[in-house]
Amino acid sequence: MASSSSASKVAKLAQKGKGKKVRFQGGTLFPVAIVIIVLLLGGLVVYARQSRPGPGEGEPTSLQHWHAAYGFYVCDKNGLKIEPNLTGTLEETDATGQLVSKEFVATGIHSHSDGVMHWHPNSSGKATGTNAKVKVFLSNYHVTLTNTKLSFPASQGGEVFEEGKSTCIVDGVTKTASLKMWVWNHYTDVDKVDPQVYTTNLGDVRIKNDGMVFMIAFVPDDVQPKAPETAFNLPALGAADGSGNTVTSDSTVTSDSTVTSDSTVTSGATTGSETVSTGSTAGTETVSTGSTATTVKSTTTTVKSSATTTTG
Repeated sequence: MASSSSASKVAKLAQKGKGKKVRFQGGTLFPVAIVIIVLLLGGLVVYARQSRPGPGEGEPTSLQHWHAAYGFYVCDKNGLKIEPNLTGTLEETDATGQLVSKEFVATGIHSHSDGVMHWHPNSSGKATGTNAKVKVFLSNYHVTLTNTKLSFPASQGGEVFEEGKSTCIVDGVTKTASLKMWVWNHYTDVDKVDPQVYTTNLGDVRIKNDGMVFMIAFVPDDVQPKAPETAFNLPALGAADGSGNTVTSDSTVTSDSTVTSDSTVTSGATTGSETVSTGSTAGTETVSTGSTATTVKSTTTTVKSSATTTTG
């Protein structure tokens, strides 16, 4: 039990502390600074959330046509190899003229069997902006890509490459292979810059700009990055399909010259008149024959055509 003297000291200290305010060491500046910092950080978080693009927002838009080189670099029991380009344009139609590929109808993303992703998405938003991901293209061709497995459908060869199951032999040595994706932001970088290496969420890798290069690889980790051959010819391959631009032709074919024929036609009887009409405004030509010679005069008209052609 505490002595009476100790109890007395505690009572005196309590009496002295009555009515006094607790102060932070250094005054009120420190707590005020903390409050300001908390408010600023909170404001930044709110701004970041509000300014972040929503699903499908941003570039590429449905009005843009981008090209990206892609390839598959794999290892099997016969060693390292480059897989063939995915075949099919996805623009095939049936007997009624309807597009066969539902995936292409939904997204507008396809290839021309040329090792190039032709990225000109439609207005559905499923392949625009933040939805512009590698898996959109692969899914259109029924290619499966996970963090551990790359699988091609029968129409594309039917091969399967899976970590822990598929055999990889390089120079007679069995090695462990893993899935990864090498990405260059532009085709001009492949000889100058090391690629970004993705090992997870491979299908969600974004197409962020025109001219990107993607190599999906199932190889040992000591294999050096390799770009697809199409990366070195991407501008020509992209230009081959017109780049998807809308070409408007306002060329005017004008003929203002008057062609007059003064040929004389003589006949003993009058056969009447003949009216000839060609085109929308070709004019009217009247030919009359009678006992006296008549003059036939025809004037050509001006034709102006304006056509808009969209090439895919």
